[in-house]
Amino acid sequence: MFRNTVKEQSFMNNNAQPLQDLTQDQIALKITKLSVAYHQTLVLEAIDFEIKKGTMLGIIGPNGAGKSTFLKACLGLIPTVEGEILFFDHKKCSKQEQQSISYVPQRESVDWYFPISALDVVLMGFYASIGWGRCIKKTHKEKALKALDRLGMSEFANRPIGQLSGGQQQRVFIARALVQDADLYFLDEPFAGIDAPTEEIILKLLKALQEEGKTIICVHHDLNTAKNYFNSCMLLNRKVIEIGDINQVLTNANLCRTYGRPCDGAANFCFSAKKS
Repeated sequence: MFRNTVKEQSFMNNNAQPLQDLTQDQIALKITKLSVAYHQTLVLEAIDFEIKKGTMLGIIGPNGAGKSTFLKACLGLIPTVEGEILFFDHKKCSKQEQQSISYVPQRESVDWYFPISALDVVLMGFYASIGWGRCIKKTHKEKALKALDRLGMSEFANRPIGQLSGGQQQRVFIARALVQDADLYFLDEPFAGIDAPTEEIILKLLKALQEEGKTIICVHHDLNTAKNYFNSCMLLNRKVIEIGDINQVLTNANLCRTYGRPCDGAANFCFSAKKS
């Protein structure tokens, strides 16, 4: 259904114990000189990136800038040309650290016609910890139902996933990530194509996770809402254009460098970029 590789499933474990040595100033993810190529064409080039624990960062850039590719490269879901990726200050991501990482892919990667209920989708978040083919316990179902309830989806637990709206489907996906109780969350366009109530619910949840000290890296497309959603931002277009505090990064000059077009003002640029 979800076209997940075994490697991707290794980042989907609900029983991950929070890493005991994490502090608010610790680096959750550090990347040095990361490059990725498709068919011998570089799509990401010499990316340097660093994010501290408890940060909520938005990745912003034009279509084809390599935003989704960046997430997949971080998770080891696609090969890299070169570069070093460090999770929680360690060169090699241990099994415990892998279990403290959660990934929510784009909705387009899902076969929504697969005959499975919303509850079953959330329960998939437990598979890496209990193993494929093993029985789901009562405690797993209780946690899954609690996650659905937190996202306002408990009444749809037994509804086939294909019969839900786009916004409801996204809430179910977020609930699946929630049961993993991760320390680091990667989300690819979680606010794309959803209704306003769903957007508000997901944003409230992500803010709550941030307050708990979780680190959130989120690909985002809407410049007009970015400052309300994130405290940090990375502008990306094959290379890192700018990264840091969102109020300092989202300037008219940086946006012009990112999107490659002249503009007279930040407000006008945001408006034109949203329409394109």
